[in-house]
Amino acid sequence: MTTCLGLYIEPNLIKYAKISKEREILRVESFGIKFYDKLGEAINQIINDTYSFKIPISINLSEETYQYFYMFSLLNKNDLKKAISTEFESLCTEKGINKNGFETRYALVNDLDDKEKIKVIHIAANKNTINTIQQPLAEYRVSTIAPMSVAISNIANLKPKENVLVINMEEQTTFTTIVDQKVYQVDKLEVGSRDVLDNINIKENSYSKAYEICKNSTIYTMEGKELQDEENEYLEDIMPTLYQIANKVQENLANSTVKIDRIYLTGTLCVVNNIDLYFQEFFRTEKCEILKPFFIKDSAKINMKDYIEVNSAIALALQGLDYGLRDMNFKQRTWKDDLDNIFAGIGSNKKEGKITKSGKSVSNFFKFDLKERLDKTEAWMLRSAGGILFLTIIYIAFSMFLNNAITEKNNEVANVKQDTQAQIAKVQADITSVNTKTNEYKQLSDNLKNISAQVQENNKNKKAIPILLTQIMSAMPQGVQITSIENTTDRHIVINAQSQKYEQLGYFKAILRVQGILAPDTIVSSSGVKEGDLVKIVIEGDLP
Repeated sequence: MTTCLGLYIEPNLIKYAKISKEREILRVESFGIKFYDKLGEAINQIINDTYSFKIPISINLSEETYQYFYMFSLLNKNDLKKAISTEFESLCTEKGINKNGFETRYALVNDLDDKEKIKVIHIAANKNTINTIQQPLAEYRVSTIAPMSVAISNIANLKPKENVLVINMEEQTTFTTIVDQKVYQVDKLEVGSRDVLDNINIKENSYSKAYEICKNSTIYTMEGKELQDEENEYLEDIMPTLYQIANKVQENLANSTVKIDRIYLTGTLCVVNNIDLYFQEFFRTEKCEILKPFFIKDSAKINMKDYIEVNSAIALALQGLDYGLRDMNFKQRTWKDDLDNIFAGIGSNKKEGKITKSGKSVSNFFKFDLKERLDKTEAWMLRSAGGILFLTIIYIAFSMFLNNAITEKNNEVANVKQDTQAQIAKVQADITSVNTKTNEYKQLSDNLKNISAQVQENNKNKKAIPILLTQIMSAMPQGVQITSIENTTDRHIVINAQSQKYEQLGYFKAILRVQGILAPDTIVSSSGVKEGDLVKIVIEGDLP
């Protein structure tokens, strides 16, 4: 039986799932979501809770970029590899970056638009970023670092000849297009669950509470219940992000030559109730549904929604168990990894006398018989032991020499330090005199700056209101009506708006924040009040 712990890590949040595989049977040993302030402590606790000290760990790649190259299908393997490297090098030269600072992987698929060409899905990640995400797991056995957009396809029930789009709404949103069971295209959108959780966290001061609010929020579709103010208190923080994602998908599908048959929804934002019905309203021909792990069957004893919450961690664990594209592992193999695999294989073989490839039983693997000729494994182990002993002797001798040299230098440093301290005392007296003059100058300078700032502020306020009206007029979405705009205090603005759809008012509020028409940190709004066919809302904020 093989086991892997999948960890999906993003700021303030970790999703984890421990998956075991025996022959072709997959089983979820443990899973959950943990919010954290200190990443290292959170990871240690998850390792302890799941008892995963020695098993392989699979984690998600971060800040990766995607490029697409098109090559002739007649190129052999070596020429194709060189051509891909050349294309990436040209791209780096064009952008003025060093290609050696990146770790790259790629996958090949047939180009649907030109049968004589191959489409190269090229993924690049900064080596410093990869090292950073490995540091909290340095004492554990990280075996796989995979891009989440590719690994998420591992849990989907993909059918031959079916084209699927997986929308993964995690910290950032990724759109993974799968054609005939193969990843064909990956697109990224900078907005995602991070925007929603941040907005709610500002009000509640707790990411875990913000997550629970998302789980308890329900979207009322056009065919569902009428809008209820109390139950939709936080929809103004959720709906603008979902609206942007849905619009981006519509735009991608309109510009793509791939006909999508099914759309899967996954990620943190999938915990919002009725999200599949909301997206279905945007796509009439494509079926929208929540992505469920293919090996978990619905039953009365299983709460499928709990598993869906950790889809990303389950997908990463399957990647570590050799599902999906194996070449998408960004973890560089080291001699320590090879040793871990050797001893893990030995440790997992519990039957005494089981025969290894070398023909020796495992129970006698480390026993040498001097009467017999040494085999390759035994000779390798003896050479290694001799080399380690030789290096140890050299290390001890060098350490003694270095220790004597350090002692001499410390004595020299002590003498220099004593002389330096005497000079510092003289400098301190000069500094005191200079500081006195500096304070007098600073006071005069501050007075001048205050007068200048007041003059600039007065000039700025004269033009602020006309500019605000112009920006609102150009940015206001269709269907939104503004009934009044009032400048109540110095820079405080109160806007009364109405629309037939609540989403349009949420989108209008998002525009005011994103485009900086009002200062983002000061924007607040009332709950929507429905009067007849119109939903009315009051938006307040300060001029930027």
